Amino acid sequence: MAAKRGGATALAGDAAARPLPYRPVARATVQDQVHRQLEALILDGEIEPGATVTIQGLAEAFGVSAMPVREALHRLTAAGALTVVAGRSVGIPPLSVERLMDLKRVRVEVEGLAAEWAAARCTPALLARLDALIAEMESSTAEADRRSFVPANREFHFAIYRAAGSETLMSLIEPLWLRIGPYLGLLRGSGNWRTANRQHRLIRDALARGDGSAARAALRADIEEAALILARLLEG
Repeated sequence: MAAKRGGATALAGDAAARPLPYRPVARATVQDQVHRQLEALILDGEIEPGATVTIQGLAEAFGVSAMPVREALHRLTAAGALTVVAGRSVGIPPLSVERLMDLKRVRVEVEGLAAEWAAARCTPALLARLDALIAEMESSTAEADRRSFVPANREFHFAIYRAAGSETLMSLIEPLWLRIGPYLGLLRGSGNWRTANRQHRLIRDALARGDGSAARAALRADIEEAALILARLLEG
């Protein structure tokens, strides 16, 4: 029996020492790059509700074949960020008031928790970044510039959420924003951007004080105010 155990140990040692026939893979495939660019377009409202895009059109715009575009669109459709409109065209899924309220309820809990955790990990670098983004949003508000405000607003929120230091929370927050992001551009001209800027300053100041509860409350108010106005727009 001892000989058998010794032989088995030797074989195990040989197997462990033998190099595996694997090759290094690229850090980012073409599909991943296309997926990330499509995510950014959705989050920044560049693919507006009611508009459609085609596989061929995206492939030409990105300078790639149709295959990586098709695969990226499949992932985003499965995540609920896009929907098939007709044939090879996809667009932003319609947003009902019921779906909006459901998203709001989840967002205030998950994103509020991230803001609370970020307060305990706030740094001067984070505050400086938030100050710059608030200034950018205030300038965009004065000019009613959606293409500037929406990306700055997203980065403001995500800078805070990243500061929470939880990959699990980020994996929950990102899909929520893919569903709501395209509709935030509709808030232009509603007065919400000015309200949002005030809430952003309250969030920033709460983080500077390390007050997680206040940061969470201000973030909740920011989300709820936007949802209330969006609900009125959808109903109207």
